[in-house]
Amino acid sequence: MVVYGALDIGGTKIAGALVDPQGRLLVRSERPTPAREPAEVLMGAVTGVLDELSGHSAWRDLARLGVASAGPVDMSAGTVSPVNIPGWRGFPLIERIRSHPRVPAHADPVLVGDAVAMAAAEHWLGAARGVDSALCMVVSTGIGGGLILGGRLHAGRSGNAGHIGHISVDLDGSACPCGARGCVEGLASGTAIAAHALAAGWTPPAGAAATAAGVAAAARSGDPVARTAYDRAAQALAAAIAATTALVELDLVVIGGGVAQAGDTLFAPLRRHMADYAVLDFTRDVPVVPAALALNAGLIGAAAVAAAALVGPEGTAGVAVGATPVGPRASDGGAVPGPRTSLPLRDGAALG
Repeated sequence: MVVYGALDIGGTKIAGALVDPQGRLLVRSERPTPAREPAEVLMGAVTGVLDELSGHSAWRDLARLGVASAGPVDMSAGTVSPVNIPGWRGFPLIERIRSHPRVPAHADPVLVGDAVAMAAAEHWLGAARGVDSALCMVVSTGIGGGLILGGRLHAGRSGNAGHIGHISVDLDGSACPCGARGCVEGLASGTAIAAHALAAGWTPPAGAAATAAGVAAAARSGDPVARTAYDRAAQALAAAIAATTALVELDLVVIGGGVAQAGDTLFAPLRRHMADYAVLDFTRDVPVVPAALALNAGLIGAAAVAAAALVGPEGTAGVAVGATPVGPRASDGGAVPGPRTSLPLRDGAALG
């Protein structure tokens, strides 16, 4: 059986999996991201995940390895510079993974942004299945995005297209670690939600850490400070989503990541604010829905990108997403397989 390896590296966790051609996870490993530690400590966590995966019997069937990382990434150079992982700046992640003693030469790793991988997964098996134009977002420790345009994944030249977390929505806002001001990530990430709630007087339960999940629980219990923190985040997200919709005429917005697990605590005010920002006829009433693949979307997408060679060494953009093509694309008026259909991946095939 052919197996695809996947790594999903973010500011909170470093996850890995072996994934079969139907997108099912055969084995999964996860470690906390030592985000404030030096580069080699971070790489040690990645190595630990690879060690665990390579100890599984399915590893012998590994065909290719996909790596989804918080960005920015540079696909052609194989380097990463995640805004929320300061120890990695131009870090040669792909070279280091390639040098792992148990990674076979034929399984040459492929790098892509984590939210681009999430977009690939949601368009293949999730909430964006069959949709022609979609924005898929990860809202977690940081915020990223990936675009489906014309029924195809658009990764961009460097692999960062759709990086919505660093659109400025507050011209006089606070400085962002990326160097700009008023970025969406600084207002709506899990880190920002918790920080704003604390600054406004919210106190987590005794012995509990101050997290966005804790703020969400307080908001559900009616805490006005917690509810305001989520409303503020939702407004920032709405402004960025509406701007993106005006640029590329989206059919759907999919939101995943840890913050999205708050459910209506996030989505209800977000949809309300969308009505204030998406006011042009062609931007109104675009559905905003939760990701269907939850916290495994990055892993499934990384495997899909690797399996289909969606992103080549030149940083190819606009490649098809899905499995072996079945009839015309939705954008051509043709039939699209239903969302429950398992579409096998073939090495080097387009996903679609």
